[in-house]
Amino acid sequence: MSSPVLVAVVGSGLMAEFFSEDDEARLRAAAEALGGGYLRADRLADVPDPSGTRIVVTSWGAPPFDGAVLDRMPRLELVAHTGATVKPFVTDELFARGVRVTQAGDAMARPVAEVSLAFTLALLHRIPEMSHALRDRGGWYDPAVGAQHQILDAPIAVIGASRTGRAYLALIRALGARPLLVDPTVGAADAEVLGAVKTELDDALRRARIVALHAPTLPETHRMIGARELALMPDGAGLVNTARSWLVDEAALEAELRAGRISAALDVFDEEPIPADSPLRTLPNALLTPHRAAGTVEGRLEQGRIVADEVAAFVAGRPLQHGITRDQLALMA
Repeated sequence: MSSPVLVAVVGSGLMAEFFSEDDEARLRAAAEALGGGYLRADRLADVPDPSGTRIVVTSWGAPPFDGAVLDRMPRLELVAHTGATVKPFVTDELFARGVRVTQAGDAMARPVAEVSLAFTLALLHRIPEMSHALRDRGGWYDPAVGAQHQILDAPIAVIGASRTGRAYLALIRALGARPLLVDPTVGAADAEVLGAVKTELDDALRRARIVALHAPTLPETHRMIGARELALMPDGAGLVNTARSWLVDEAALEAELRAGRISAALDVFDEEPIPADSPLRTLPNALLTPHRAAGTVEGRLEQGRIVADEVAAFVAGRPLQHGITRDQLALMA
């Protein structure tokens, strides 16, 4: 078999989730337009001869594109990622060799924002605590679960004006919340355009009924929500994290949840899968999902459409709409 010109390094299960028959046909057509073949592989190491490969479509678990990998792919020109963050595998060497990078993160913003909204409503209305009381304790309504609140006029801190943060902002604004935006890269005027009030972190934590995390994984955001910050949150407040566990001191959060002072809804954890004996699994004021906030049927197919669009644009010599530069990579989640 001659070296394929386009390789989709996406497991068969994920391939079916990301790419409709039409969109995979577009990948094949792109390979033909480049004068070569198309290959699907579970791992990049499974490609017998990548020397002629010009495009690699990646998914989660891709290896770092370091010098050794790139030496085997001297004709590589484009890496198109079906997910959002490309930090685990995009290297300086990739950019140094002029390889372009694109990704499908825009398709993930809406479903993750919807889960963040669902978490927000659940915590405001004390749904985890009441469900726990009914299912596990055999009781009925217990006033000890705390006061229930509606989202209308609720002060909600949005930590990070990322794509998902902005999508979440639009959703909570439509429902009448009063957003407080914490993001050092966004000024007061731009925050106002987004329908939020620019606020410093400590002030937002003190004022917010819900704190929703949408910040990137940067050195300065590591454990930005620790014991000190959690202590600033008012009694009965809730923490929503559909971003990265990097942002939160999980041990400190567990301690606050054990005390019953606040609640939390989490889609991300320090260890995934979360251990079977993790105390978080048993706490009535913790709502947990298995890192699936972006896992909608529609969102996954949109990710594939974006990648197919970007590959088609590359082949036709048109600008990439979702390209990532070296400078942008430093600010990505």
